[in-house]
Amino acid sequence: MTRRVVITADDLGREQGTTEVVVALLAEGRVSATTLIPVSPAAEQAASRVRGLGFVPRLHVTLTSERGLPRWRPLDGAASLVGPDGTLSDDPFVLGARGEAGDVMREAEAQLRWMREQDLTPEAADSHAGTLYGLHGRSWLTRTLQWCAGHGLAFRLPRDPEPYVGAPLPPPLAAAHERAVALADALGVSIPQTIATNRRTAHELGAYERLREDYLRRLAALPEGTSELFLHPSRQDAVTGPDGVVRAWEARLLRDPVWHRALESEGVEVVGGWWT
Repeated sequence: MTRRVVITADDLGREQGTTEVVVALLAEGRVSATTLIPVSPAAEQAASRVRGLGFVPRLHVTLTSERGLPRWRPLDGAASLVGPDGTLSDDPFVLGARGEAGDVMREAEAQLRWMREQDLTPEAADSHAGTLYGLHGRSWLTRTLQWCAGHGLAFRLPRDPEPYVGAPLPPPLAAAHERAVALADALGVSIPQTIATNRRTAHELGAYERLREDYLRRLAALPEGTSELFLHPSRQDAVTGPDGVVRAWEARLLRDPVWHRALESEGVEVVGGWWT
C-alpha cells in the first residue's frame, strides 16, 4: 500500500471572500478537492465558478448557520431544523437537541438535488460543523450512511478518528464509531482511513509557523491508505473574529514552498478522493 491524501478546501460558497480563495487554490492546483455549502446565498455563483474549472465539489451537508454571517435557511424548510424565524441556528448543540431524523435526511436530499440541478454530481458527502456524527447531541450517522448508500456516495467518516479528535474516543462514542464503520463497509460506502484538520484558535497557535508545524506533523503521521486533510482557507477580512486569522494562515500554508517540499519528501500521493 501507499500513503495517499485528499487535500480539501472546505466551505466553498460560504461567502464571496472564501469562494475567491478556494477557487484560486483549485485553479493553482494547491488543493485536490473542495466542499460546497448549498444553503448559502453565494452557493450558485460558487457552483458556476468551480464548474468552469471542471471541478465537482463534494456535498457539504449544512444544517447550521455560521457565526458572523446572516443566518441561512434550509432548502427543505423542515420545522425541527430552524428557529421561529425559519433560519438555521449557528449553534450545533441547538440542532443536536431538536433536529428530527426525517427532517435531517429530507434536507440532505434537497441539498443533493440542488447540486445536481447546478449540473454538479458529487461523488461524496460530508458534514458541515460535524453535525451528523452525534458529537453535539442526536446522531443521524446510521441514517446518513444508508442515505449515502442509496445515492452511491462516499462519506467523510474516518476509520481511525483519533487524529481528528486528538485523543481516543470515550467508550460509548468508540462503540458507536465502530458500529458506524462496520455499517459503512456493509453498505459499500467508501470512507477515508483517517481525517485531520486544525482545531486550535489563533490565540492558541500564536503564530503562522505553529500552524505550519502542526500540519507538517499531521502529514508525517498519515497512515497507509487514503486519508484526508481538510482546511478552511479564506481571506482574513471575509471571516469575522479570530477565525479569520486562522483561515488566512491556512490559505498561506497551501501556497507555502515548505509545505509542498514536505509533500514531496514524505512521498505522500495527493489524490482527489478516497473512493478512487
